[in-house]
Amino acid sequence: MINSRAFLGTLQTAGIHFYAGVPDSLLKAFCACLSDHVESKFHIITGNEGGAVALATGYHLATGRVPLVYMQNSGFGNCINPLLSLADPEVYSIPMLLLVGWRGEPGLPDEPQHVKQGRVQGKLFDAMEIPWAIIGPETNDYEMIICESIARAESENRPVALVVSQGTFEPYNSTREDHDMPVLTREEALEVLLHSLGERDIVVSTTGMISREVFEIRAAAHMGHHRDFLTVGSMGHCSQIALGIALEKKSRQVYCIDGDGSMLMHMGSLAITGNMQPENFRHVVINNGAHDSVGGQPTAGFSIDIPAIATACGYRDSRCVHDRATLTKGMDWLKKSVGPLLMEVCVKKGARNDLGRPDRKPVENKKQFMDYLS
Repeated sequence: MINSRAFLGTLQTAGIHFYAGVPDSLLKAFCACLSDHVESKFHIITGNEGGAVALATGYHLATGRVPLVYMQNSGFGNCINPLLSLADPEVYSIPMLLLVGWRGEPGLPDEPQHVKQGRVQGKLFDAMEIPWAIIGPETNDYEMIICESIARAESENRPVALVVSQGTFEPYNSTREDHDMPVLTREEALEVLLHSLGERDIVVSTTGMISREVFEIRAAAHMGHHRDFLTVGSMGHCSQIALGIALEKKSRQVYCIDGDGSMLMHMGSLAITGNMQPENFRHVVINNGAHDSVGGQPTAGFSIDIPAIATACGYRDSRCVHDRATLTKGMDWLKKSVGPLLMEVCVKKGARNDLGRPDRKPVENKKQFMDYLS
């Protein structure tokens, strides 16, 4: 295994001093190390991976130096366009080092949404003509691989990728202190929300911990899972899935249970929902100010006014709640008011250590959900 501090030191010695990206569970030790040892103006957690490529491009244009962009391979699709139409050698020819966590690596067990992505990842790099190398827990010459990759990025003025296998980085204990202002846990908030809904209400939940907790809350209460579409992949898109349903099922209330990182990743979706004015659309943003599923790295969730953004985008009304009492009142407001509506629910970081995962395949969830809708 590789020590994150030593890995960062190798990058810095090789001339990389700017880092941008979206956190990944396979890179969480390295991301935490960045937060501890790199100034915030030189380490920026972006809304999505494409934005990280653009930010890194701006840094190179201003300095002439090679930046690093990190991501989980499931988010690689967000940066295909800027990599091909901006950074590619046949366009602006921007050198950068991509550090990509390899979820779904062939031969290793992983969740269904990662298996296909992991299997075709190398072919994607090849099709895009991006040179790539693998770094794993048994890689002893990672310093040489890093230096050779950076040298190639510089000499050929192009993106070069390092793909990181599961278990590559040693555990890392961050020195950052978290100050939890909210009193509710995310699971407590979801329990209040789900137990407030009617039998005909439709739920679309975002990827990560939220969908896992929705599944377990339903199971514990013997509610069944037919009312819920669990968006286990496609981070940032659950609100538009919910919008597509709401526009077709106008007599049913549709609840999109989103996260702050997910909402920020494709925030333009708020404007589309506001423009369409679906009266049956209820958008609940569970905000813990963190990318909780991949290591707890911070988002901009607590630094912005999410309800004000929603209102500016055309939502009929919005509000923020911080505890069980205001959440209960907020649910009454959601059920009785005309949408589109947004309710931000501020919660603590973290989840139960024994939190499970859905025990059915995504296609099974889809079939049961579609049967329910019809």
